[in-house]
Amino acid sequence: MPPESQHRRLTKFLLGAAIFFFVGTVQGVVQVLPPIRAWLDAVGSPISGPGHMIDPLAHAHINVVGGLVILGMAFTYYLFPTITGKPVWSQRLVDHSFWWTATGVSCFYTTLLVFGLIEGKLMLSDPQAVHDVHKYYAPVISVVATVMGMGFWIYFANVLMTVRQSARKS
Repeated sequence: MPPESQHRRLTKFLLGAAIFFFVGTVQGVVQVLPPIRAWLDAVGSPISGPGHMIDPLAHAHINVVGGLVILGMAFTYYLFPTITGKPVWSQRLVDHSFWWTATGVSCFYTTLLVFGLIEGKLMLSDPQAVHDVHKYYAPVISVVATVMGMGFWIYFANVLMTVRQSARKS
């Protein structure tokens, strides 16, 4: 694949990372506003409870996984061919690693925010109802975490196969 085409393929990683960093910084600003900070602290942030799902979990995942990990994937996919002179093992897996990871982190972030907000409101108004809502949290977060994990595993497999391919051709 020509370098320009490969570089264009990596543009979605850079754009995705920038969008995730933007969302994370907006959340970071919003969650330190005094009334929001007070509400988060009242429902358990940053130690436990529903507030913990919002800050630090959702905030960290959108920045670290959505921003840094996806940016790291782009760097890896760019640098391997640049340094070794050999192509990445599978361009299809490059695309898959992005879409699985980006979809997973988006859904993971949304799940943490939604359950954090719902359970936080219930914790202050009807603490007994938190358990009824929380029983849905584990299955939902398991599914979206698996989607995110698929992106990581596809990335790792592609990197491993690229290294093996480069070692054989050397």
